[in-house]
Amino acid sequence: MSISTKPVYTWRVVDIVVAAVVSVACGVIFWLWDQGYTGIQVVTAAFAPLSGLYSGGWLLAGILGGLIIRKPGAALFCELVAAVVEALLGSQFGVTVLLSGLVQGLGAELGFAIFRYRRWNLGVALLAGALSGLALGVSEVIQFFVDWEFGWQVAYTVFAVVSGIVIAGLLSWLAVKALAKTGALSAFAAGRTADV
Repeated sequence: MSISTKPVYTWRVVDIVVAAVVSVACGVIFWLWDQGYTGIQVVTAAFAPLSGLYSGGWLLAGILGGLIIRKPGAALFCELVAAVVEALLGSQFGVTVLLSGLVQGLGAELGFAIFRYRRWNLGVALLAGALSGLALGVSEVIQFFVDWEFGWQVAYTVFAVVSGIVIAGLLSWLAVKALAKTGALSAFAAGRTADV
């Protein structure tokens, strides 16, 4: 069953430590993901909104952290800390990644909050990925693509949502499922239940 009847909202030390580890690892992934963006811009030069399909890699921390920790604030915490690590590593996007981390983390957090932090199945992971992608798409259109025509802005946002669903939602859910099978998540509900 994918519903936890009594969610525990207080954070344990192990929650904080694992959230930090997930965040740092994802921050490194974000920085590596940054490196590929120049190539993506070249490939999508004829229709720039297609670059939204690449954006899901920057959404992993929130979904992954939320699925593992299963506490309010986990998605936001992980996405923000990962953005800080990305910035410290020298992101080509500078400190704007901090605002991105905040907005994208809030989008992921909303996906989990809709079900009051009681459901942790694939559908919820995909929804959290979609909402994080929507947050990314809207915020980036406002920050960076305000001069695009409206159709391009909508297309970019739709592609960001699709990327959030597939890259952040699906891949994070599969990663948690695989980690749970190894026993690495035994200190968490994600490692002890069949709903991952």
